[in-house]
Amino acid sequence: MTEFDLEFLHVTKSFGEVHAVDDVTFQVRRGEFLSLLGPSGCGKTTSLRMVAGFEQPTHGEIRLNGRPVGGVPPYQRKVNTVFQHYGLFPHMNVFDNVAFGLRMKRVPPPRIAEGVERMLALVELPHVANRFPHQLSGGQQQRIALARALINEPTVLLLDEPLGALDLKVRRRMQEELKRIHREVGVTFIYVTHDQEEALTMSDRIAVMNHGRIEQLDTPTAIYERPSTRFVASFIGMTNAWQGLADGHDANGSVVVRTAAGVFLRGLPIGTIAVGEDVEVNVRPEKILLSTESPANAENCLQGRVVDIVYQGAYTEYHVGLPGGPTVRVVAQNQTEVCAPSFFPVDTPVFIHWTSRVTLVMPNERASSSVPHDRRRITNGDAGEAT
Repeated sequence: MTEFDLEFLHVTKSFGEVHAVDDVTFQVRRGEFLSLLGPSGCGKTTSLRMVAGFEQPTHGEIRLNGRPVGGVPPYQRKVNTVFQHYGLFPHMNVFDNVAFGLRMKRVPPPRIAEGVERMLALVELPHVANRFPHQLSGGQQQRIALARALINEPTVLLLDEPLGALDLKVRRRMQEELKRIHREVGVTFIYVTHDQEEALTMSDRIAVMNHGRIEQLDTPTAIYERPSTRFVASFIGMTNAWQGLADGHDANGSVVVRTAAGVFLRGLPIGTIAVGEDVEVNVRPEKILLSTESPANAENCLQGRVVDIVYQGAYTEYHVGLPGGPTVRVVAQNQTEVCAPSFFPVDTPVFIHWTSRVTLVMPNERASSSVPHDRRRITNGDAGEAT
């Protein structure tokens, strides 16, 4: 018996000349929670539809539990799908909605009743069996849709942005519920989302997709802390970025990068970086420290001025302008009784500093046009002044 519940082997799905999924190969271990993450049009939903049997690969092979499923109709595959729009039957109560799949299989009524009771207990809604969908909240409807899918004991449960229609507090509560249910049932979950926080919160591993390909498949920690491509660094969370040339390597193995303005920055290389190579330096806003005095022995240090403050409750985001006009974002946790914005008011001269261990240096490949033009990437160009 194979250890993988799902395998993609050089799978391509084309619509005319467009490769929605382009030569994708990956494997999902039994009982794993894998998220397919990426911007709209990256191929994640098309991949899910091919697993479900709603689309057929143009090339390559998909295997479920070690067996190829090419040509197998959806109703004969041991998969179930939970969609963003729950699809509950409005004329049926909760019990009948959850029981529907077993009734189609002609399961005896006593076993159906036992199964429904077990599923409603799993999603912590045993008291709503006699209610109709319109009498439930959005979060309750989503849990009933999940119970209806799980009662059929699928090998793989497919979840296509199932929390997208919920408000923020309910969505976070449902993230916790999905993780709990996954642990209890042990079924393999394939979760499609464009929400980075959602993927980082729930997944055992994340496949970051772009233009039909997987850019990186790894744990949430590795995806965030050690992105392997510029696209992954840009798409996951916020990052500050500087452009420059690799000037050499120091004794600690860091790459020394010189910007056109003459600033030297140090960071860990992603892949092989040659001297003289055009590179990009990336550092997360929460890795940077602020001070009003020049720190001693800082590996990376720039001097600027606070130009804006964004108070976010749990943390404060400082916008630090550097000479020449660019801005660096710095995130500081609000850990004291004093409101953090009062520490560094607007127009305060400050030093920003960070270590090479939290700095990534990667080849400066051309930026993907599919990265949203928002605050995730803060390009500082040749910014900064050596201190």
